[in-house]
Amino acid sequence: MTILSDYINNDFKALTTKETVDEVKDFFDDVTFSHFPVLENDIYIGSISKDDLETFDLNKNLSDYKYSLERFFTRENSILLEVLEVFSKNNSNLIPVLNDENKYLGYYEIEEIIKTFQATPFLSESGNIIIVKKAIIDYSMSQISQIVESNNGKILGIYVSNSDLLNIEITVKINVGDINDIIQSFRRYDYEIISEHQQDDYISILKENANYLEKYLSI
Repeated sequence: MTILSDYINNDFKALTTKETVDEVKDFFDDVTFSHFPVLENDIYIGSISKDDLETFDLNKNLSDYKYSLERFFTRENSILLEVLEVFSKNNSNLIPVLNDENKYLGYYEIEEIIKTFQATPFLSESGNIIIVKKAIIDYSMSQISQIVESNNGKILGIYVSNSDLLNIEITVKINVGDINDIIQSFRRYDYEIISEHQQDDYISILKENANYLEKYLSI
């Protein structure tokens, strides 16, 4: 079993507020990171952006620019999808990692985290993917699981792929069970099927009827 915290990296020491902007620019010239963590008295206070450095005075210290630091981080015990969300929300290819006592432990690099995600059953094992949509106040993860499992399906992974104030879309990967029966069960529980499926009898019938009507109207 992969333990995410095994990928915490310390190849490069965190920057400190005592370092000059010129020194930090030299550091970024040698790496591919978009951000890097900054410590003050061994306490993580934020990450400096490579792009922000371009507007700073080379002779000043990072302590003069603490206001520009971005405070994002993840916890040592965060799960994979939580870490991926932090990467996405902050447009960074590096995420600092803290423990529950807020001690800086190191950082995650996005390349390693993506490799970990690709090795999960959700991506590595074969199966069918269903994307369903429902009003955000009505959906239930437990109900989705029950629908799949009641049709002899096994869930390899499930996550929220899109949402707004009204609706939510859930992506489910399944590796056994009759996909058509599962789809019909979702519809009975008022879930809209967003994904298309070759075995979807309901869609096939609708398309056949639509084609028939089109031919009829063109006569």
